[in-house]
Order: sequence, then structure tokens, then C-alpha cells
Amino acid sequence: MDLVNLIIFAVGAMLVVSILASIVSARSGAPLLLVFLVIGMLAGEQGILGIEFNNPDMALLIGSIALVIILFDGGLRTHPERFRVALAPAAMLASVGVIITCGITGLAAAYLFGLSWIEGLLLGAILSSTDAAAVFSIFQSQGLRIKDRVASTLEIESGSNDPMAVILTITLVTVLASPESSINAMVGVHVLQQAIVGAALGYVSGRIFIIACKKLPLSFAFFPLLAVGASIMVYALTARLGGSGFLAVYLMGYLIGNARLPQVMHILRVHDGLAWLSQIVMFLMLGILMTPSSIFEVGVPALILAAVLILVARPVAVLLSLLPFRFPIRDQVFISWVGLRGAVPIVLALFPWMAGLENQQLYFEVAFFVVLVSLVVQGWSILPVARWLKLEVPPEPEPDYRMPLDMVPGNEVLEVAAYKIEDDTPACDHHWEEISISVPVEFVGLIRDNTWVRRVSNPLLSAGDTVLVMANQNDLRKISDVLASNGQGKRVTKASFFGDFVLNADVKLQDLTVFYALPSDLNEDLQQSIDDVMRKRFRRRVVVGDNVTLGNLVLTVREVADNGDIIKVGVKTLGS
Repeated sequence: MDLVNLIIFAVGAMLVVSILASIVSARSGAPLLLVFLVIGMLAGEQGILGIEFNNPDMALLIGSIALVIILFDGGLRTHPERFRVALAPAAMLASVGVIITCGITGLAAAYLFGLSWIEGLLLGAILSSTDAAAVFSIFQSQGLRIKDRVASTLEIESGSNDPMAVILTITLVTVLASPESSINAMVGVHVLQQAIVGAALGYVSGRIFIIACKKLPLSFAFFPLLAVGASIMVYALTARLGGSGFLAVYLMGYLIGNARLPQVMHILRVHDGLAWLSQIVMFLMLGILMTPSSIFEVGVPALILAAVLILVARPVAVLLSLLPFRFPIRDQVFISWVGLRGAVPIVLALFPWMAGLENQQLYFEVAFFVVLVSLVVQGWSILPVARWLKLEVPPEPEPDYRMPLDMVPGNEVLEVAAYKIEDDTPACDHHWEEISISVPVEFVGLIRDNTWVRRVSNPLLSAGDTVLVMANQNDLRKISDVLASNGQGKRVTKASFFGDFVLNADVKLQDLTVFYALPSDLNEDLQQSIDDVMRKRFRRRVVVGDNVTLGNLVLTVREVADNGDIIKVGVKTLGS
């Protein structure tokens, strides 16, 4: 009984320390997943707690369930615009890019560790996929918002490239475990089977869950739990039928997250905590599984392999995969640099261990070391690299608090939103009835000096007030443009990024000459609109943050319609 209590205490203590360590991570800029991994190593057999854990089967089970929850949560938070902007390039990176990375990394591994070319390719396959948990968590923990084209490509790629890495790893493990097996055209068939079955079951499961949300008379508290159970069940069923379970749960989460359901907000709130808990548990477990002293034995060649992966294999894979899509060089450089490795390579390194291959320990140690290097070097530098490449864009204005009115019947999803009025809020120092908002919104109440101000219908909104409004969930973005802060004190503000002036995209260049001096040798037809110039320059779907320079004038896309049409552009001069 004492041993059970001690284990329970140790588990609780590690969770508490890991969560409190997030404060240190936020202040130091260290990737949070790296902190969890290090705490796990400190708790291991050569660490402070001396916990012995050497069970790859249990590690694979825990890791797989955690990845399912993380990928499902990633799908829930992926908006349709992401797929419209970046589905094709992300699919290329998730397939061709993984194969190229595997080949280059595998050949380097064979040379550095004296392995056969098949053993080297196995190590390359283990390290070939970027990690959704690492990408999602670093973007969220650092509050980083970058251009939609780049962010969408990275998120979709990291959420969908695991199947290819899993297929390559299992195939090569089978070949090494069974000498009579060989690499042939059936690998391609298996890849297609994984993708088709995974996508089909993910789509069907998502639709069934949406129908269930509409029909089942359950309490709202049960739907997040139902989503967790359903996602794990879909993963197992898909894998059993020969499909990619990871792809299925990601697509299932995408469909549910974008359904017009009042339950979605509850599911998102619960899954945010579950996703973080899954990441903490997974990285703590993998850290405990690793023996720190063994890292030094492979340190030098593993460090060289990490350099080859980060500086050669990933950039080449990105360059060749994105060649048909004409990505700007800055976008390609950032996508290359944010090819983070996380828990997935370590989990994949358990397959050779479970198969009893000759170099089973080597695969795990090298994978662990490369992940450490990736989190330290790439994870720590994402924010400065994004700033250096000028890819960071201002955060979207949003409510400080939002509360869905779940039990109110009707076809619309209503919410009560709270906005803290700041000095730079557009509505500051205006009466409520003076404010112009283009969508229906109802004033609910005002909180001033932490006190509810009653019986007020047309208040003067002052800095420090909190105003409560009720509106349709889909209209909160436009309401936030008026009632939320413009971002004063944040890394990138709308004024500094877009400029102080806004124009409609259908304004012609000829009209600009009335207010701005355009160069006399401008190689553009002055009868063209700003929208025409943008589309001509980019030759692809334009996203918020794209810009063109006309002499001393910088025009930056500020608002884009769902169909891809440019609505608004910001205007500023160079140096402003």
C-alpha cells in the first residue's frame, strides 16, 4: 500500500512541477515540451526520483493515445480557410517531403553509425516526420501568429505526415526482422491504402458524431468525453482496417470543430486541457524511459545527424516539395526551420525495440537526442526567426471572455462576450449608441471598478470598463474590431504592421496618385485596382500579411473574404 501511495504521489508531483515549470518556460522562452522532457529524465532511474521504466509496449500504448488526443484537438482548431490556402503544398510535404527527408537522413545515418543502408533508412524514417504536438504547442505557448499560408502549411503537414513516417518505419522494420521480405511496389499500395482508408473513416466518423450531437439527449458535460472516446475508438478501428488512424482522427476533429454546433465550444474547452495533459504525460513518460548517460555515447554522430536533418534534409525536402507552388523564399526558409521533431520520432523508435532488432537501443537513443536538439535549437528560435523573416502578423482581436448560451433554443449559436476597454480601443470614449457595428449586437451590461453598473442603456465607454454584449458566435470577429484593443503593448500591432490608413482593394492606382507619389517608371497600368496588382504579383491565393511595394508605398493585405477576394489593404510608407 505504501508503494502505491508513493507512486501516486510521484505522478501527482511530476504533473504539478511540469505545470508550474510552464511559468519558467514562458519567461525564458524555452519550448515547453523540452521542459517536460527534461523533468521526465530527472525523474528517471538516473534522476532524483529514480523511477525505473523499461516497457516499450506500455510506452507505445501511452504515446499512441496521447497522440490521438493531440491530433484530434489540432483538427478541432483547424479552420476551413487553412485547407483552402495550403492543402496541396502541405500534402506534398507530408508525402514527398517525408520520403526525401528519410532518404537524405537515412544515408547520412548509415555513414555516421556504420549501419547498412536499410538500417540507415530505418533511422531516417523514424526521424522523417515533423511533430504536430511540438508545432501546435510552441505556436500556442509563444502566442505566435504568422501568415496564414505558412501557418496553414505547417499545421496541416505536421498533422498529416505521421502516416507516411509510420508506413516507412513499419515496412523497414519488417524487412530487417524478416530477411525474406523486400522493399517493392507494395509499399506504394500500402501508402494509398493508409491514406484512403484513414480519410474515409475520418470523414464518416466526423459526420456520424455531428449527427449524434444533434440527436442525442445528453448533458453538454458528456459531449467532450464522448469526443475523446470516439476519437480513440476511431483510431483503433481505422488502424485495424489498414488505414492511418492518425489521419482519421485529425480529419474527424476538423469536421466536428467546424460544425455549427453549440457543443463545440464545450468540446474545445475540455480538449484544450486534455491536449496539454496528453503532451505532459507523453513527454514525461518518454523522458523517464530514456537513460541520460547513454545519450553521451552517441552524442557526436547524433549531433552531426541532427545538423544534416535540420540544415540539409529538411530544406531540400521543402524546396523540392514546394517547387510547383511558388512559395516566397522567406516562407520556404521558415517552413524549413520549423520542421520540429517531437514525440513522434521517439514513439516510432519503439517499433525496432519491440521487434527485437539488432540496434534497437541505438535507434531510440539517436531519436531522443535528435528531438532534444530540435526542441532546443529550432523550438527556442522560432519567434526570433519569424520576426527576422517578417512573417509575424498582428493577432486577431477577440473577446477577453466569451460564454456560449448553450441552452437557448434556435438556429443561431449565441454568446455573451466581455471586452475590456483600453485607451486604444476604437470604442473608447464613445457612447454605446454612437458606435457603428455592421452586425447585430445587443448591449448586456457594464462593469466599472469591478462593480456591475445597473440601469444603464447608453453608457460612455471609458478605459478600464468591461462591456458585456450578446451576439451570434459568427459575428464576434467583426464586433471585436470595434470593442477589442488594437494590440497596444503587443509584439506586433495592427498600426505598426498594416499602417494607419485602410483602403478598399478595388481602389485603382490612378486614384492613389491623388494622395501618394507613385514612381514615374512604375511598371503597372494605373487603371488596375489594388486587387489586380496583388493577384498579378502573387499568382496564387492571397492571405493576410501579403504585401507589395510601389515606390515608397507599402500595400499590405488586411482583410480577405472566404472566397479569396481581397477586401481591405493597409497603407504605409517605407520606414514608417
